[in-house]
Amino acid sequence: MAFKIVSAEDRLKEKRGHKIVIGGVSGVGKTTLVKTLDSDKTLFMDLEAGDAAIQGWPVDVIRPRTWEECRDFACYLGGANPALNEDQIYSASHYERVCQEYGNPTEMLDKFDTIFVDSITVAGRLCFQWCQGQPDCKTSSGRLDTRAVYGMQGREMMSWLTHLQHILDKNVIFVGILDSKVDDYGRSTYDLQIEGSKTGRELPGIVDEVITMAIMPATEDTGAYRAFICHTLNEWGYPAKDRSGKLELIEEPHLGKLLNKMSGNQPIQERKLDFSIKEEGGK
Repeated sequence: MAFKIVSAEDRLKEKRGHKIVIGGVSGVGKTTLVKTLDSDKTLFMDLEAGDAAIQGWPVDVIRPRTWEECRDFACYLGGANPALNEDQIYSASHYERVCQEYGNPTEMLDKFDTIFVDSITVAGRLCFQWCQGQPDCKTSSGRLDTRAVYGMQGREMMSWLTHLQHILDKNVIFVGILDSKVDDYGRSTYDLQIEGSKTGRELPGIVDEVITMAIMPATEDTGAYRAFICHTLNEWGYPAKDRSGKLELIEEPHLGKLLNKMSGNQPIQERKLDFSIKEEGGK
C-alpha cells in the first residue's frame, strides 16, 4: 500500500478531536463538567456509577462494569489497529467481534463528537482487578505475583489509552482524582490517582492536554472560584500541559468553550508566541 502525503491545506480542514485529562480533588465538580458540553453530541462513560451529579441531564450513557467491556468499547469506538495480529486485543478480529455484538458503529457512534470518561481512576482499578486473575500473574505455586500484576496493568492501561488517543475525529475527555502529598520540606506534589506508576508517568505524553481543575483562593477582588490550570509552568505545582498552544494559564472551567478555543485552526505564524518564563502565575 502506497503512503499518502496529506497536504497542509487538507490537514487544516480535517475534523480533529482533542484528548484531554482533567484531574482534581474529590468533589471539585469534575463530573458536572459534562453539563458544559453539547448533550446531544456527548457520550458519558460512567465507570463510577456516580452520575447523581448529573441526574436529570439529558446525555447518553454507557456503563461498563468490567475491564473486558472497557477494552471492547475502545475497540468499537476506535476501530482496528492494523499493526496487531489477529489474536490480539484491538486487532481486526476483535473489532469484527464487537461490531457483531454491538451493531454498526457508524449508526451508533456518528452522532457523538465527545466521549466523556468518568473516571480514569476507576478504569485503572478495573484493569488491576482483571490482571490479578490472569494466569501470567501467578507463580508456579499458584500465588499472586504482585510485580507481574503491576507490569500487566501498566501495559493494558497504556494500550487502552493509546487506542483511544488515535481516534482522529472525536474528543476523548478523561477525568480523575488528583492526590496531594506533602514532603518533609512542606512542599506539595500532585499526582493522578491511578493504580501503578507506569500509567501516571506516561499518560501526559499520550494525551494532548493535561489540566488541573482547582479551587483558587479568594482575593481582595474575588471570592474562591473554580478554574482550569493549563500550563506546565504554574506557581502552584499542579500537573498541566497545553499541546495546542492556545490556552491561557487559567481558563474558565467550561469544556465547550475550551474545545472551541483549541479547535480554531489559526496558523502558528499568526499567533503571538512568548518564550519567556513569567512570574506571578504567568500574568
